[in-house]
Amino acid sequence: MPNSRLHGLTATGQSVWSDQISRSLIDSGELTRRVTEDAVSGVTSNPTIFANAISKGHEYDRRFKDLVAAGHSDDEVAVGLMTADIQDACDILRSIWEWSDGGDGYVSVEVSPLLAGDIEATVEEAREWVKRIDRPNLYVKVPATKEGVGAIRQLISEGISINVTLIFSLKRYEEIIEAYQAGLEEFAAAGGRLKTVNSVASFFVSRVDTEVDQRLEAIGTEDALAMRGTAAIANALRAYELFLRRFRSDRWLALGAEGGRLQRPLWASTSTKNPAYPDTMYVEKLVAPHTVDTMPLETIDAYQDHGLALPVPFGVMEMEAAAKTLERLASIGIDMEDVTDVLEREGVEKFSKSWHDLLAEIARKRS
Repeated sequence: MPNSRLHGLTATGQSVWSDQISRSLIDSGELTRRVTEDAVSGVTSNPTIFANAISKGHEYDRRFKDLVAAGHSDDEVAVGLMTADIQDACDILRSIWEWSDGGDGYVSVEVSPLLAGDIEATVEEAREWVKRIDRPNLYVKVPATKEGVGAIRQLISEGISINVTLIFSLKRYEEIIEAYQAGLEEFAAAGGRLKTVNSVASFFVSRVDTEVDQRLEAIGTEDALAMRGTAAIANALRAYELFLRRFRSDRWLALGAEGGRLQRPLWASTSTKNPAYPDTMYVEKLVAPHTVDTMPLETIDAYQDHGLALPVPFGVMEMEAAAKTLERLASIGIDMEDVTDVLEREGVEKFSKSWHDLLAEIARKRS
């Protein structure tokens, strides 16, 4: 389907990525098919995705047995299984990376969420993933915690491409942009070629509505209930406005002149959690150039089936309306700073739990 709805989405300047990876997706040829038919030009992963893939079915059994027979620990088995998937996915997307001159075609692997509060350990594990995968189109995912900001700056200064994950707040996003630009300046000062570094900033979307909607329902007034399903998109639109402002500055123009690449906003958590909302809601309302939308396969299929054939990017009017939406939410009693603090903490906790669940599944299989 060279003229599919998702190809129409990419024509706006937005990349479509798959928020799913598994051995069966790779071995069956489905990932290759989706690159062609669904315009998929990147893949993201996280501990939850791997835990689900490895714990279901038998697709990892043969390699699992080999790793166990070689005497590897549970942690090493998990890393070994993930490494093979990431390397193979990178190879499938390598042609996109080459065709786009390093602008797209990336596969992401996440540092252990158990290290989210430790800058040095996060940096060291990111370096290890780069050596282990040994592919030019790898992103290492680093959570946007307070400590993660420092780790991101350090890794960018070393020329390592980063997918900054678990961004919820505008305040934290501004810190991430600063870390990226400062890291590039340090990399350039050390003689690095800025063109070789890439990054995306992953803003989580639907989780914001889940949290805010609960608070609106607890308030229970007519005005509060009328605002359900508005916070996430407004938050994302404001983030894009911040992106435009910071990447049009004189500072960035100087970095761009040296080959610096835009740190594209990436919309994550784009499946709707509330069945009352349209299943393509977080795709159709967040179309913009220089962005990425990473979707679960179910959302990709939904958009191909009934998404907008000719999507129109949002503009100044939508961003102005988003500011008013956030102001109205504040007047009703929604503290967005508290919302995003809760979501950041819960995000790290959920990924940590998934990592523990993965190790528990490996221990079970081993026994």
